[in-house]
Amino acid sequence: MVSSAMTQTNTTTDQLALLSLKSQIISDPSHFLDESWSPATSVSRWVGVAGSRHQRVKSLNLSNMALIGRIPSNFGNLTFLVCLDLGSNNFHGNLPQEMTCLRRLKFLDLSFNNFRGEVPSWFGFLQKLQVLNLRNNSFTGSIPSFSNMSTLQTLNLAFNSLEGHIPVSLSNASRLETLELSYNSLQANIPEWISSLHNMNLLGIEYTQLVGSIPFTIFSISRIEVVAFTGNSLSGSLPNGLCNGLPILKGLYLSINKLRGHMPTSISNCSQLQILSLSKNEFDGPIHSEIGRLSNLQILELGANHFTGTFHLMNTITKVSYYFIILFYNTLFSGIIPQEIGNLVNLAKLGMEDNQITGSVPISIFNISSLQVLSLWQNNLSGLLPGEIGNLTNM
Repeated sequence: MVSSAMTQTNTTTDQLALLSLKSQIISDPSHFLDESWSPATSVSRWVGVAGSRHQRVKSLNLSNMALIGRIPSNFGNLTFLVCLDLGSNNFHGNLPQEMTCLRRLKFLDLSFNNFRGEVPSWFGFLQKLQVLNLRNNSFTGSIPSFSNMSTLQTLNLAFNSLEGHIPVSLSNASRLETLELSYNSLQANIPEWISSLHNMNLLGIEYTQLVGSIPFTIFSISRIEVVAFTGNSLSGSLPNGLCNGLPILKGLYLSINKLRGHMPTSISNCSQLQILSLSKNEFDGPIHSEIGRLSNLQILELGANHFTGTFHLMNTITKVSYYFIILFYNTLFSGIIPQEIGNLVNLAKLGMEDNQITGSVPISIFNISSLQVLSLWQNNLSGLLPGEIGNLTNM
């Protein structure tokens, strides 16, 4: 009888916490909660709720319901909660400190809402947390010095208004696989200690006003698949051995920075590379034919640099399944476009404007039925466009 009474009390505690949440929701356009969350029915039958063997709420998933509201303070009474997903709604206000009571929480997704205030430092008390996704909110202030985040695997704070540096306390998150901080205003350097996160799979810090150089040690994280630093003010050069320690790198996004120097020949060692984006920097020197060895490459963006040489590059890449090739605004680039370019049967965009290309436009280009954008202006091309241009029905 005592056990039964305690179970009833615990169930009532969870029910009251959820009903309190419902009372804070001012818009439920699909009426999911209006019709389902009733005191007359078991909590386990409510939309978005899953229980545990203790008859406590273990999971709450209200994502993509267009809900508008706030999280109440007694939400922290859901102490058996392991998974909480409120993503893609319009929850707003600050996160209540009572959420520190959710000590069993492993998965927390509050992305695509309108939460405000500073990112709470008390997330560090959630010592079982594996995924923390706060992207696309209105958080301000600095990234807190999280403590005891040794279980964290994903931290996504992108698309907020965060400032300051990347706290060194994150170096203790040894299991971290995804660190996404893009579209903030950090105005900081990339810390050397990031290379100690040996399990890192994705490192994204784009459009955050980063300064300084890229620590070469980042290119020794052997498990990393995506490195994305687009749209910052990074300077310096790339290491000669760039790809010697990146066996599974798939995406390298370094466009719109102030990087200089030659493109490392070791880039050909990134055999899994699918996207190479280096546009709008200050790179110079030749584009090495070794790029042609990258058989998985789909997007090549090298435009708006100071690369020199001839278009012999085109002869080396015509056996690769490209979708985009961007080589524009390299005004010292010369040569002719080879007929073999027609072998790029999946090509959707070819941008080679403002170079020193000579000769005629090969007819084979107009047999690439997938081509949507062809930009060749501001060159030294001659001849007439053939009637085959009508084959490009997707343009």
